[in-house]
Amino acid sequence: MRIYWFLPAILCIISCSATRKASQQQTAAPTQLRYIGQYIVPHNMPYQGTLVGGLSGIDYDEKQEQYYLICDDRSERNPARYYTAKLHFSATRFDSVQFTAVTTLRQSNGQPFPSNKINPMLAPDPEAMRINPKTGTLVWSSEGERIVNEKDTILHNPAVYEISQSGAIKDSFALPPVFRMQASAKGARRNGAFEGLGFTPDARYLYVSMEEPLYEDGPRADLTDNNAFVRIIKFDATTRQPVGQYAYKLAPVAQPATPPDGFKINGISDILVLSAKQLLTLERSFSTGARNCTIRLFLTNLENATDISQFTALQTQTAFTPASKTLLFNFDSLNKYIDNIEGVTFGPSLPNGHRTLIFVADNNFSDKEESQFFLFEVIP
Repeated sequence: MRIYWFLPAILCIISCSATRKASQQQTAAPTQLRYIGQYIVPHNMPYQGTLVGGLSGIDYDEKQEQYYLICDDRSERNPARYYTAKLHFSATRFDSVQFTAVTTLRQSNGQPFPSNKINPMLAPDPEAMRINPKTGTLVWSSEGERIVNEKDTILHNPAVYEISQSGAIKDSFALPPVFRMQASAKGARRNGAFEGLGFTPDARYLYVSMEEPLYEDGPRADLTDNNAFVRIIKFDATTRQPVGQYAYKLAPVAQPATPPDGFKINGISDILVLSAKQLLTLERSFSTGARNCTIRLFLTNLENATDISQFTALQTQTAFTPASKTLLFNFDSLNKYIDNIEGVTFGPSLPNGHRTLIFVADNNFSDKEESQFFLFEVIP
């Protein structure tokens, strides 16, 4: 989701310490995180004819020892794309980010996606990307588009695509009707749809999270607890069909807006799947007038959550149990500027065997924001 408000050189990097691979079967929930460091990519850094920015999702490929970073440029600056990169760090410092390739995301006809100005019905809104650990294919999500005003009506459904590493679409995941964009106050909100996704370690299931509530499910998050529920969808990764949905209750917006009627939001910006029942959920809160985003990471459990697949409106069908969650880390505790963090992934293990956890922030291509990477050690 967009929150509105020189170094043109190739990076030649040497890693300061070797790291060991993280096992796909290490799904034990973290108990705490130890902050190691951060790295900031220079604003509008050029790379192979593109501007680096808008980094909205990150995933680590253990086999190739590289990271995938999806860009939320809606083909406005350059064609919709994703990057691969190497991250160089040790147990005590985060040295650098080295981009290694850029790949254009393509439509089913093999052509790059157009921008809104060329064809708003086909323009994408890329938000999240994961690699299937079993097949090596990639999946990415688009939030679609919903513009309803006196001049025009543009409805483009959110979507999850499976692609080859060359960017070509192989297939898409079935969209339950409740998530379709509609001209009336029903379905998904604009910029509030498929923001996060992740595979279970065995690649049997794919989870996809909404950022904000469907219109029928109730209000957006506010400064007080108002039962703002978003949906998390469970897909069979092989058939690409939905097999479950679960309600997740958002925390309140962290800060009041200035002016009081200004824009404010809290929603899920990404998820990281630990098992078929446990996730890490990343909530991102922003309010006009506050430079910092409030980023909170929760350990979420679906064990006793109701399957709400048949519920068309959570406002009226209230007999359900939402996912349970426990706060794991609040970025406010770092006492530094925290930008629009939208992606999270496990990285390789440190020499002591502990996994790493890496976050990336989307700078919205704004010189007032930063493309930040944050590195943590996971304490089991």
